[in-house]
Amino acid sequence: MTDTAALKRRVREAIDDNDEAILSLAASVHSEPELGYKETETTRKVAAEFRELGLDVETELAVTGARARAGSDGSSDEDAGAADEADDEFVFALLGELDALVNPGHPAADPETGACHACGHEAQLANLVGAAYGLVASGVVDDLPGAVEFIAVPAEEYLDLEYRRGLLDDGEIEFFGGKQELIRRGYFEDVDCAAMIHAASETPEREVTSDFSSNGFVGKTVQYDGRESHAGGAPEEGVNALNAAMAGMNAVNANRETFPDEEHVRVHPIVTKGGDGVNVVPADVRMESYVRAKSVDAIEDANETTNRALESGAMAVGSNVTIEDFPGYLPLRTDETLVAAFDANAREVIGEDAVHGEHQHVTGSTDMGDVSQIVPAVHPWTGGFEGAAHSTEFGAADEEMAYLLPAKVTASMVVDVLADPEKRAAIREAKAGKRSTESYLEIVREMRNTREGNYMDA
Repeated sequence: MTDTAALKRRVREAIDDNDEAILSLAASVHSEPELGYKETETTRKVAAEFRELGLDVETELAVTGARARAGSDGSSDEDAGAADEADDEFVFALLGELDALVNPGHPAADPETGACHACGHEAQLANLVGAAYGLVASGVVDDLPGAVEFIAVPAEEYLDLEYRRGLLDDGEIEFFGGKQELIRRGYFEDVDCAAMIHAASETPEREVTSDFSSNGFVGKTVQYDGRESHAGGAPEEGVNALNAAMAGMNAVNANRETFPDEEHVRVHPIVTKGGDGVNVVPADVRMESYVRAKSVDAIEDANETTNRALESGAMAVGSNVTIEDFPGYLPLRTDETLVAAFDANAREVIGEDAVHGEHQHVTGSTDMGDVSQIVPAVHPWTGGFEGAAHSTEFGAADEEMAYLLPAKVTASMVVDVLADPEKRAAIREAKAGKRSTESYLEIVREMRNTREGNYMDA
C-alpha cells in the first residue's frame, strides 16, 4: 500500500523549502503583466522554473504557452493496474494562466498597455510552479503511478480582440481562448483530468470554494454602417448609425424578461466606437458584447434573440449592420471526485473550516469550462485576496494563502488521485461520459457566424 500521508508530507516540505522561489515568481509576474497571446516574458519565467527542476519544457504552445511533464506510467506499482487500463498511462494536468487583463487605473498596471494582474493569474502560476516543486523536487512524482502535465496556458481573458482577430486572419489561431486552442491542437488528448485554481474576489480569508459551475458565453462584434452628413446643417441627409446601435441595445433590454431565471442569462454590450466627431452624423458605430448562460442550449437561444434585437436597430433607422459571433467559452462543470480530493486536502493544509459553502453557480465564464467539457476538472476559488476582481483595488492580502497554501493543496490532491486506484477509476469513468474532442469542436465552431442586415436605401 502507498503511504500517501508520507508522500504528502514530502510534497508540502518541498514547497516550504522553495517558498522564496515561488513568491519571487509571483512578484515578478505581477510586476510585468502581459496580454493574451503576447505573454513571452511570463512564459520565459515559468519555463525557467520548470527547467530548474530538471524538466524538459516545450514552448510556443498555442503561440505563447508552455508545458513540462513529470512522472512515468508506474507499471511496476502493485496497485496501478486496478484502475488504469492495461496499456494507458494516467495523466493529471495542472494548469495556470499566463495573461493579464486591462485596467489602466490599477496601481500595478503597465503604463503603456494598461495590462495588470487584477484577476490573480500570478497566483495561478505560483500554484502551478509551486505544485511542480512539491511533486518534482521532493521526488514524490516518481513514486506514483501516472504522470503530471504542467501547462502554462495563454489568453484566458477574452479581450484585446482586434489583436486576436489579426492572429485568426493570419492563420495562427482558430480560437480567441488559449485552452480552446490547446484542445484543438490535441494537447488534452491523453489527459485524464485537469485542475487549476483561481483567486476569489474580495476574499482575504483562508478559505476555498471548489464545488461550483459557471456560465458559458458567445462573444460578438457589431458594426452599424450609416451615412455621414453635417449634424447641424443637414442631419436629414445622413443615416445615424449611433441611433441604430441605441435602438438595438434598447431592443436587447426589452427581451431580458424573456430569459429563464434558471439559465442565468447575461447580455452586456458596450459601444467601442460611437462616431468620429460631434458635428458629423455617425456613420461607423461599433459594439462588442457577450451573451452568457448556464447551458449550451440557453446560450444559443439567448444569442439568437440578441442578434435579432441588434439587427432591429438597423431596420428601424435604415442603416446596415454586420454581427459577427465568435466562440466564447463553454460552461464549467466540476468533477465530484476531484472536488472531494481537493476539499479534503484543503482541510488538512489550511484548516477544518477552510472549505466554504455548498454547490453554487457563478455567472462569469472561464475557458476552463471548455476543458471540463472533455475531461473531469476542478477549478477552485482560493482566498487571500482583497478587492473586487478586475478592479483597481484587487490584490493579494495574504501572500501565504494567495501563493503557497493552494500549491500544497493542489499537489496533495494529485498524490491522492494518482495513489488511489478507485479515484483513478472513478475519474476515467467520468471522462468516458464527456464530449469527445471532435464533438466539442463541432459545438464551438458552430458558434461562429456572421449575420448581415442591409436596410440603407432599401
